[in-house]
Amino acid sequence: MSSSSAAPAAKPPMRDALVAAAFQLFLERGYEQTTVDDIVALAGVGRRSFFRYFPSKEDVVFPDHERCLADMTAFLAASGEEDEPVRRVCDAARLVLRMYAENPAFSVQRYRLTKQVPGLRAYELSVVWRYERALAEYLRTRLAGRPDGTLRADVIAAAVVAAHNNALRSWLRSDGKGDADASVDHALGYVQGAFARPEPAPAAPATGALTAPAAPAAAGAWPREPDDVVVLVTRRDAPLWRVVRELEAALGRA
Repeated sequence: MSSSSAAPAAKPPMRDALVAAAFQLFLERGYEQTTVDDIVALAGVGRRSFFRYFPSKEDVVFPDHERCLADMTAFLAASGEEDEPVRRVCDAARLVLRMYAENPAFSVQRYRLTKQVPGLRAYELSVVWRYERALAEYLRTRLAGRPDGTLRADVIAAAVVAAHNNALRSWLRSDGKGDADASVDHALGYVQGAFARPEPAPAAPATGALTAPAAPAAAGAWPREPDDVVVLVTRRDAPLWRVVRELEAALGRA
């Protein structure tokens, strides 16, 4: 049997209803002029319901960051020794991008609101710092025992956050248009190029090959493992002076 009456639309979850009511009032009245009482009145719930989901009015502007931070922490905790650390933290940063890209219209709206309200900018900085701290703590564990391991971990974490946020904010300034993933990948590529451990080189033919210890890592580069080697392939009849010159060039001593 068919019915001409449509089923009533399901109500959004209370948390989503509070966020929607808050942003409607922020746009109509301004952030500072909107109170928690105004938000709960529009959402049709009590104050206790608001504070069950959000500790403060600022938190309703950033409703998904706690979940995203928890996801990032779990992602890093699930890493194995085979995971290259810098690539792993770059992948962790992409979880934040995914959160923003899930709802571009809301993300752009929040970005505009945050730019207008100094208190929200300060709150956002505290959120960003928590992401950076999560990345740095993971890197400190992975780089423990290396020269300047703690310093390197903190610098890499800051670089990941800076590269990610540069690309993210460019996307938000464009009203969420364009390929955010490509922009963030491009930005994080700089970090990986500067700090990630190089992929192992393919093995060279044994015949006619000379091996020598690798040159010391350049400043800021990922330190080479103690057993790294440089492989030089040359002709058997090559003059010794040419072999030496090519070896010096391979070691960066030419």
